[in-house]
Amino acid sequence: MKCPPPGGTGVKNVSIHILYLCTGNSCRSQMAEGWTRHLGDAVFETASAGIEAHGKNPRAIGVMAEAGIDISGQESTIVSDGMLREADVVVTVCGHADEQCPVLPPGVRKVHWPLTYPAKATGAEDEILAAFRATRDEVERRVSKLLTVLTEGEGR
Repeated sequence: MKCPPPGGTGVKNVSIHILYLCTGNSCRSQMAEGWTRHLGDAVFETASAGIEAHGKNPRAIGVMAEAGIDISGQESTIVSDGMLREADVVVTVCGHADEQCPVLPPGVRKVHWPLTYPAKATGAEDEILAAFRATRDEVERRVSKLLTVLTEGEGR
């Protein structure tokens, strides 16, 4: 956790910064960022990035909107050293990102979630959307649990 330098107002404004990392920053990490913004409180800061930037998947935007969460304004970006330095926790959401994850700075915790990639779903549109919804719901469960663990772990 990054704490402000001493000598301020005496108020400790501590936040936990979570970075979600996947291959292309198009679906799963975007969903996780959206859920963290929705479920987290002021204690959490969040961002998402990819090993590459593939742009946001319109189906991911659509199924998140069904849940009342607008991720259309989030950016698809490539992970940077600065993003890694700012993070307290890096969550890789696919095997490729887990394998290709850059070396993390000391003190940054890494968590891996082997989530299914819904963009590879095939079939009729309703079957493809069902895959996106299943991933959305799994991401929500995992984000909710992570936020609880991090909050309890910090003694809040």
